[in-house]
Amino acid sequence: MSKQVDGPLGVVAALVRSTFLVNAVYTECAREYGLTQQQGQLLCVLMAQPYGMSELGAMLGLAKSSLTGLVDRSERNGMVQRGSDPRDFRAVRVALTRRGAKLADDFYAEACRRIEELAAGFAPVERDTLAVLLGRIVEDNKVPSVFMEPNH
Repeated sequence: MSKQVDGPLGVVAALVRSTFLVNAVYTECAREYGLTQQQGQLLCVLMAQPYGMSELGAMLGLAKSSLTGLVDRSERNGMVQRGSDPRDFRAVRVALTRRGAKLADDFYAEACRRIEELAAGFAPVERDTLAVLLGRIVEDNKVPSVFMEPNH
C-alpha cells in the first residue's frame, strides 16, 4: 500500500509525515527525561496553570479513564498533585509539584530545541512563512494550546 514516491510532497503527505517526525522527536526527548509522551504533554500543559480534569481531558484528547490513569501515575511519580477547585468544591484541579515544574521546564526547553532544529536549514523568511501557514491551520481548526512557543 505504501510506496516511495519521488518528487515534492503534497500538503496531506507533508503534514502527516511532519507530524510523525515531530512526534518521534518529542517521544524520544520525553523518554530521555523518564517520561512517556503523554506525561510530557501533561507537564507542558500544566506549565501555564493548574487545570481541572475535564479541561485536561479536552486539551489532551483523552477519555476520562485514560486521563485519570495518566494523572495517577504522574502523581505517584511526584510530578503533579491534585487539589480542590476554589470555584467548585466537588471538582479537582491538577497542578505541577515543585519537582514536576523543574522537570517540565527542562523537558520543554530540550523538546523546543530539538524541534527547532528540524527547520535549521530554512532561511529566516522561510521559517516565518512556515510558522504563519501552520499557525493558520492550528487557529482555523481551534487546536488547544497544549504547547506554547518558547519565550511566551
